[in-house]
Order: sequence, then structure tokens, then C-alpha cells
Amino acid sequence: MTQTRTSEEPWRLTAAGDTWIARREHNEDTVLLRPDLGLYVLADGAGGENAGNVASALATTSVTHHFEDTQESAANEPLFDDLGLSTGARRVAAAIQRANRDIIEIAKSSHRHHGMGTTVVVAFFDRERGLLHVGHVGDSRCYRLRDGRLELLTQDHTLINDVLELEPSLDPAKAARLPRHVITRALGMSDSVRVSVRTWQVAPKDRYLLCSDGLTDEVEEEQIADALGLASTPEEQVRLLIDLARDAECDDNVAVLVVACDLQPGLSSLPKRVPARSRPRPKREAAAPVPTPAARESDYPEIMIVGHGPTEDSTQIHLVPPRPPDPGMLDAVHDFFERTRTYPPAPDPEGSWEDD
Repeated sequence: MTQTRTSEEPWRLTAAGDTWIARREHNEDTVLLRPDLGLYVLADGAGGENAGNVASALATTSVTHHFEDTQESAANEPLFDDLGLSTGARRVAAAIQRANRDIIEIAKSSHRHHGMGTTVVVAFFDRERGLLHVGHVGDSRCYRLRDGRLELLTQDHTLINDVLELEPSLDPAKAARLPRHVITRALGMSDSVRVSVRTWQVAPKDRYLLCSDGLTDEVEEEQIADALGLASTPEEQVRLLIDLARDAECDDNVAVLVVACDLQPGLSSLPKRVPARSRPRPKREAAAPVPTPAARESDYPEIMIVGHGPTEDSTQIHLVPPRPPDPGMLDAVHDFFERTRTYPPAPDPEGSWEDD
């Protein structure tokens, strides 16, 4: 499918996406293109028949519904909120969180959907400001081709990456025994999920690729860069990338989505740039933990480390420099930690599931 967004906005987006079932019995990958929203979503489901495909389709649909529901209110929002956070990035994260909740709700409603999950990667283009917000969970990726150079904009949420972040000096022999493709974050696995979101400034002739691991497991990045550089349109680029997966005799489903960014016809220069990383200083009153006189920055610790306490339902907080914590701040940290704490799913009571 190919879709183009053309309007009085300075940026022109042209996109195409497709999936290939490969050697699997079911296609659990889904792509969704909404150029009217500046939104492009790709998901790679897991769970087998009637599960993985449901999870990936629900993820893309739920993300889209969130953007539809918030389109009017988002038009009146500033680039950064009172806390200095990107409103576009927060919108992406909120959409993915909504998808997670929707998948869990459906999984609880039917035994055949129990245990389904999906990765997701979302690209949201703020065409007016020339910004791209990318959010993802799992190992579906986003690449950018700029001036012939292919750059990975996401980092896989995998066991091997988590281990090497925590223990970079891990013995090579032990590291070699770790599985490479086990993901540690996915939608549908727990009530809360950590979403990675980043923002970039777009440039003319940028090409952005969203893809599932079915492509990247078998096709080298050099081949991906060549395909994006050789083909002239997103539709041709998508077809060439899927052909490369076919030639590699890929076993897994393959999903590919390409977005081309160019200036509108007639524009010869870039519109005024909005720095992707600049942000206002947070307002003091917005950061006050309780409705008392606003705390000064010097009242807060320089470092705060939050971890599990000696029991399952307790929390340990270590402050540097050590000082008695502000009660309001302490309550806020405890509340956040409890809402983001993940527990193993409880065993299902016998007969608790109903088939549709």
C-alpha cells in the first residue's frame, strides 16, 4: 500500500508498507499507515493462531484510536509541557500504553487469546515543526537513511542487551551462551510496560524504515541501506526489501514500512527549524510535590536510587546526599514505583476463562 500526505504543510510524506508470511503458518505482523495523522505503526505479534495476529492488529488499531481521540486537543498543546517534556513524545508513549491495556483486556476475555503479546514501533511525524517522535517496545526497529548512511534509531529490548548494560564485563563465554533474540519487553505481558521514546529533527530526503525482526535477522544492514538508496519510491523500497528476505529464505514473518520525507514541491529551502532537544525550564510550581510553598531545587537529592525492598511489597530508596526525604516526594515516588512494578502473572483459577 502506498499513501501520500500533501497539504500546505512544508513537509511531504510518502509511505508504503507490506508484510510477508514467509514459512510460518500464520502472519502475525501488521503495518498501519495514517498519513492524515502523520502516524505509522508496525507490530510483530506472538502467541500462535488467533493470538499473535490479534495482538499485533489490536496494537496498531489502538495506537491509531488514541491519536484520533487526541487530535483536537493535541493541536492546542505547546511543543513542551510545563515539566519540559515533549508533548508529541508523551502522546506516542500514551498511545502505546493504551494499546498495552487493550491487549491485556482482550486476553483476559478469552482463553484462546491468553498469553498473546506483541512488539510495536510507532513513528509520529510533526509535519509543522519538522520533528519525528519514535516510540517502541520490543525488538521491532526504526532506521533512518540520511546522506547514504543508515542509522538505527531504536535499541532492541532483548535479554542480551539488558545483561550487557548491567554487566558489560561479562565473561565472553558466558555471554555467548545467552540467547540473542529473547525480548524482555512486549505489549500484553503486564499491566505496565516501559516505552522508549525519542525525538529527532527530520531533513529533506530522509528515508525512515520500520521493520520487524523477520527482516533484520536475515538481511544485513548494508543490504537494507542499498535497497533504500537504489529504489526511488517507498513502494519500490518495500518490495525490494521483502524480495531480499525471500532470497534469504527467511523463516519468520516479515513486516516493512518505509516513509520518505521531502519538502513540498516549490519549496527550495528548509522551513524554520524547531530544535528537537531544546526545552523550557520547568516551572517551579508545577514540580511542587504538595500544595505547600514550592520546594527549591537544592531541596531535592542529586541522586535517587529506587529498588525492591526485603519483601515483595516494600520499596527501598537511597538518597545522595543522605537527608530526610520530603514526605510529598516520598509518597509520589512510592506511588509511581508501585504502579510500574511488574509481577509474574498469577495462575489462572480453573474455569476462569471463557471461549468466545
